[in-house]
Amino acid sequence: MLNEVTLAGFGGQGIMTTGKFLAEAALGKDLEVAWVPSYGPEMRGGTAYCTVVVSDRPVGSPIVNNPNIIVAMNRPSYDKFEPMVKSGGLLLINSSLMDVKSDRTDIIQVQIPCNQISIDLSGTGRSANIAVLGALIGASGILPYETIEEVVTRKFAKKPKVLDINLKILRKGYELGVEAAKG
Repeated sequence: MLNEVTLAGFGGQGIMTTGKFLAEAALGKDLEVAWVPSYGPEMRGGTAYCTVVVSDRPVGSPIVNNPNIIVAMNRPSYDKFEPMVKSGGLLLINSSLMDVKSDRTDIIQVQIPCNQISIDLSGTGRSANIAVLGALIGASGILPYETIEEVVTRKFAKKPKVLDINLKILRKGYELGVEAAKG
């Protein structure tokens, strides 16, 4: 099993955190992992992306040219990374910030309203990255849901109110990801 994931969006959208959570969850399942961040010239508001390689064998290289999973949280990220999705791969699109659909018929596309999920459940869009993390797990099956739930629980353990909200957001994203992947 080898999954190469690219997560991309504006700086400040929690892209790096999402990648770290995914990497930690994979490590918790005793999988091999590589996590590589990349920032644009501006940190907050500029383009940020990271790659996460998850494998059951040693990772030969953390460099990913054609990932089988891409998460695009904004339009510039979609424009840059959509052509790179490996044939047969998964493209997760934050439909709260863009109304786009790839013309490609060789990939699975999943539209998830990440910001709206966060707003509906917390009153703010700051946890859109947690929604997309749930959707990624649900749509791809890359890891069991409980594995990512454990990481989120551990990371927010000292903030019970934030934890409860983020677990609801994670679950909603997961459910929508599972549903979208079926359909």
